[in-house]
Amino acid sequence: MGRRRIFTRRDAEPPVVAPWIRTRLRAAPGAAVALALLVLATVCLAASFPRAVDRYEDAGLRRAVSDATPLRTSVQLSAPPPSLGATQQEREEVLRPASVRERYQDILKVVERPLVADPGRSAYGVRTTKSLEAPEKWLPRPTGLPAQMTLVAQNGLAAHSRLREGRLPRADGTVTASTPELEAAVTTETAESLHIEVGAVIHVPAVERAPLAIRVTGIVAPRDREGAYWATQPVLRTPSLVRLPAQGAEPSIYWLGALLLAPDAAPALLGTPGAPARYWHLAPSPAALTASELPRLASAIAALESGPGLLKVRALTDPEADASTDLDDVLASYAGLRSGIRPLVAVAAFGSATVAAVVLLMAGGLTADRRRGELALLRARGVSLRGLTVRLSAETAVVAVPAAALGLAAALLAVPYGRLSYAVWTAAAVALLACAMLPARAWITHRAVRAQGAREDLASVRPSRRRTVAELTLLVLASAAVFALRSRGTSGGSAGAAGSGDPADLDASGSGDQLVALAPVLIGVIAALLLVRLYPLPLRWLARPAGRLRGAVGHLSLARAGRTSVSTVLPLLALLTALTTAAFGGSVLAGVADARDRAALLSLGADARVEVMGALPAGLPDRLRTAPGVREVTPLSIGYQARPGTGVETVSLAGVEPEGYARLARSTHLGAFAAGELTAPADAQPSGSPGSSGSSGSSKKGAPSESPLPALASPAVAERFGTQPFPVRLEDGSDITVRITVVRELTPAVSGTDFLVVDRAGLGAVAARPTALLLTGDRMDAGALRKAAGSAADVRLRADERARYVDSPLQSGAERVYAVAVAAGSGYAVLALLLALVRAAPERSALLARLRTMGLTRSQGRRLLVLEALPQALLAAVGGALTGWAAVRLLAPGVDLTAVALATPGGSPPAGTAALHTDPASLLLPALAVLLVATGIAAAQAWWSGRRGSVRELRAGDAR
Repeated sequence: MGRRRIFTRRDAEPPVVAPWIRTRLRAAPGAAVALALLVLATVCLAASFPRAVDRYEDAGLRRAVSDATPLRTSVQLSAPPPSLGATQQEREEVLRPASVRERYQDILKVVERPLVADPGRSAYGVRTTKSLEAPEKWLPRPTGLPAQMTLVAQNGLAAHSRLREGRLPRADGTVTASTPELEAAVTTETAESLHIEVGAVIHVPAVERAPLAIRVTGIVAPRDREGAYWATQPVLRTPSLVRLPAQGAEPSIYWLGALLLAPDAAPALLGTPGAPARYWHLAPSPAALTASELPRLASAIAALESGPGLLKVRALTDPEADASTDLDDVLASYAGLRSGIRPLVAVAAFGSATVAAVVLLMAGGLTADRRRGELALLRARGVSLRGLTVRLSAETAVVAVPAAALGLAAALLAVPYGRLSYAVWTAAAVALLACAMLPARAWITHRAVRAQGAREDLASVRPSRRRTVAELTLLVLASAAVFALRSRGTSGGSAGAAGSGDPADLDASGSGDQLVALAPVLIGVIAALLLVRLYPLPLRWLARPAGRLRGAVGHLSLARAGRTSVSTVLPLLALLTALTTAAFGGSVLAGVADARDRAALLSLGADARVEVMGALPAGLPDRLRTAPGVREVTPLSIGYQARPGTGVETVSLAGVEPEGYARLARSTHLGAFAAGELTAPADAQPSGSPGSSGSSGSSKKGAPSESPLPALASPAVAERFGTQPFPVRLEDGSDITVRITVVRELTPAVSGTDFLVVDRAGLGAVAARPTALLLTGDRMDAGALRKAAGSAADVRLRADERARYVDSPLQSGAERVYAVAVAAGSGYAVLALLLALVRAAPERSALLARLRTMGLTRSQGRRLLVLEALPQALLAAVGGALTGWAAVRLLAPGVDLTAVALATPGGSPPAGTAALHTDPASLLLPALAVLLVATGIAAAQAWWSGRRGSVRELRAGDAR
């Protein structure tokens, strides 16, 4: 039997297996693109947030340091005069420019980062610590005392000044303590005030020899008169009048100016009794100041002022060297302002982050539901849960990680300033959440292999014990956060700690503040979980009577809405959190705007204020009435030094026309009153001859007034004088008798706690002359008002006064970030609503197709979908509005908007002047938008399903 041969192909290839990731991406490219866009947008917003906060906080810190005078912000180091125990040559060498410059370079190495000195603005040199008397008769002597001079040999005079006349001073040869004559320059202000000209010679006392002659060779103008080079020692730039303490009525005053010597001339100061000393003024570099390093910056300042840095400076210069600066106080003031703003921004950040996280979870849930049958089949065919999770993680990462990288790049381009590490960490967190949402959902859903999925509506799925415990935990956290916020406020202990001066207290970021910032979000979460538990009950109750009505649309829509899926908790959570955050944020922004408007109105008393020193020109009120936008002009006669009673205290007294002033007080809501309560009696006249009341302030006595003038008074004045008549001495010397008939805390004419308002008709001719005008109107033209008023009048508009309160980039930047965060949260809420409707779209389309085969018309189909979506949208809208209102009402006692609303260069007003209140627009507009979007999408879905027809929806085998 022959042998059977079997031939095999040696080059046979193994079977081709399609890669999982490529196959899945090709099968659903639209879903992959949507996920990539969602991750890209979320990463871009998340990575931009910390950089935007860094940008406005750093800008605010630099503005705070720039607004403070260099005298406060510069670190001033000084060494005492050279020791008398050294030889004369050694003492002279210490003061020479090379030695002083070398010590300056050594000191710069001692300064610890992040405190960085700006070499272009810093200065060093030698000056006399005692002013020297100049006996020249031609120098001005206000009270007979001779002028005194400070001799200064400072570096960089040519670089920081412009030569106006003559030339800069020089030092020929080697200057010693016995040099008989020097050259100097003076600034233009010094030359003008002290009558100094080029070529003038000023003598100052010398020790045991003839006076030192100083010839003025040039007059210079500072390039930057407010810069650190000139403003750290203002006497270099501007002479001052010095008042000596005196017992008599006539004060003793003399001029104090500065003569600017060449640096090489410093040793000659040893020959004077001026006690010359070296100094080094270090101006901080604004570019190196960052808010994130505020504690380290304060620590570096403390070390240089009274710590290891000062010891090193003393080792380099002199054992008795000293350092002083007010820069730490400037930083503490800034930290106090920041501590009041940070928690408010954190509220918007946490709210938007919560809504964005919910949307990402919903996107993962939508993908898991769409692929439920596929994943169940894989599990039934033996795929392990771990293998399935790994596959889904890799599939999602291929899309999410590149999208996150693009989002991070977009954030870096959109906000090029800020710390990179924070942006990278936030982008990584978003990418990790995006990669984990689908695998986690699949892990939870497909832990057990099922042949058929169970129902997941609220009628069959009851809340578990774990869910109850989680909800109770959130309730406890929300209650603790609300209690903490109400008890200690948004700035709590941070503001006080910031002002304590301790460098460790300048960082106002604690876990307590984060919990407080989460309070609105936690309130929204609790409301969402509570509504999800309760809202199916009234719908089921309504479905029973609806079933007795004609037609099945109403009953069917209510029945389906009452058996909604348990997954409704996520979109409802997103909507309630977004609406609560939007309501809280809108109330914050509205409160800030209202506080600024109110403060500007309190400052001016009307929409505009025109005031002059003395009496107003006669035709000015008529000219201003014709200006564009002016509706009414109210004249005032104001005296700020009226003396009521027999004491020495003074109050502000305003004479007004009762009718017009009552209308103004009523329209501005500043102490409204009836005009008749202030009208003067017919026999009320000031004491003194009416004809003499206008004479140079004389106060000739005459008969007292027959009846006292009715007066409107502040509570403090009313408490002091009661309702009995009392005399008031006016600024022109005349007397009036007034009786307080109206008490108001506020009034448009004057501000403060001590004021009186009376009828102008009861004043004399001089006292009744208008000195100010209050203007009301809309869109007044500032240029036209100033042109009509003239250059002598001070014209202030309410809009300009309001803009003055936005002093720091910290405030304006926080407002912009807050508004963007609220807008982003609202956008994500709309996206959550869209995802919820898209998730239910296949089931609704199939339902409409089946019902159309039973005779359902297109209009009935539209009504069915709209009525089915309406209860959930109405629940979210009403619940969101109520939750937002409750959050504002609960948290308002602990929220102070003063820091973000009313901080001014001169300091912020007392805490509590800008309180949080509910804003109706912020409560109602987002809720109405939710209703419109939900019903609009449902109607559009019904219209689109009607166009597609029923055949495709009724094909057998489709998973619905």
